[in-house]
Amino acid sequence: MRKAAGWVALIFALTAVGCARLPYRPPEGPKGGVETGLASWYGPKFHGRPTSNREIFNMNDMTAAHPTLPFGTYLNVTNLDNGRTAVVRVNDRGPFVGARIIDLSYAAARVLGMIGPGTARVRLEVLETYRGTAVAAASRFSVQVGAFAVQENAYALKRQLEARYDGVYVATFETRNRTYFRVRIRAADRDSALRTARRLADEGYPVILIEE
Repeated sequence: MRKAAGWVALIFALTAVGCARLPYRPPEGPKGGVETGLASWYGPKFHGRPTSNREIFNMNDMTAAHPTLPFGTYLNVTNLDNGRTAVVRVNDRGPFVGARIIDLSYAAARVLGMIGPGTARVRLEVLETYRGTAVAAASRFSVQVGAFAVQENAYALKRQLEARYDGVYVATFETRNRTYFRVRIRAADRDSALRTARRLADEGYPVILIEE
């Protein structure tokens, strides 16, 4: 089961919750870059359809729908019920049901452990807003194996991975409220990142492919 969960999170049950395309007046955005509320997720029903920014929705990508944040905004999403975190990119509008503040893709919901419940209490923290007109040609790839609020836990995982993998490092990210320690493995290109991610997923890790 852990293998399946990790691989689905990478290759970025079963109906979407609350992301119907309806006229909507969005609420105010997060104040101070932080927002807390109820999250839902959507998947197969909308897989392959255009999103609000005209991308094709892939339920296996780490993306999300938000009512107001600019497309391209990166968010750190924390499931307040279990402490799991995931980084997602806003490429759609929603949710349009009740007081929900975000609709996560299937992959993101799987990482956060909310597939079964369908919804979860989450905290959103804005990491970055994309304002450019083109993606840089020379992308860097890495595989994220875990994200921790406790530094000791991140370095414990780093030591475990270093016995079998090269290029293991801990990337820190500071928000207004806390510092996160993200354990990653560098890759030369996308293909090598995918090979590393498959191997990690087979070992039971909930991996996420990162393009920087």
